[in-house]
Amino acid sequence: MGARRRILVLEAAIFLLIARLWLLLAPFRHVAPRLGKAHAAGETPEHSTGAAADLAREIGWAVSRTARHVPFKAVCLQQAVAARLMLQRRGVRSILSLGVAAPEWGEVPLLAHAWLDAEGVKVTGYPVPPNFAKVACFV
Repeated sequence: MGARRRILVLEAAIFLLIARLWLLLAPFRHVAPRLGKAHAAGETPEHSTGAAADLAREIGWAVSRTARHVPFKAVCLQQAVAARLMLQRRGVRSILSLGVAAPEWGEVPLLAHAWLDAEGVKVTGYPVPPNFAKVACFV
């Protein structure tokens, strides 16, 4: 692994920890406004093939890889928040989406999932299971 990727992995670990602590300690109603402007579920990511798209792919790779190795469980929302913060630092626009799915009979009352898109790149949280409906997004 090259130096650039090692730095991204280290940054991803730091931002995953920040996201975990932030989401554990602060009520979501305080976190949500800092994620961006909330929109209805219809927001569509812009597509790009330039340097910003390459950067989004690299950050997605770093966050996904690092999430498997940190000493805590880094769930989809933490990964999406960490990647969003990393992209924001670099001036790259992203869309953090939240979805829910009705449970099967006898399962947990409600299932939730978060995923992130930037520059037409599926950054984190993919593939989104087909039974999940997007209920909100933050731009």
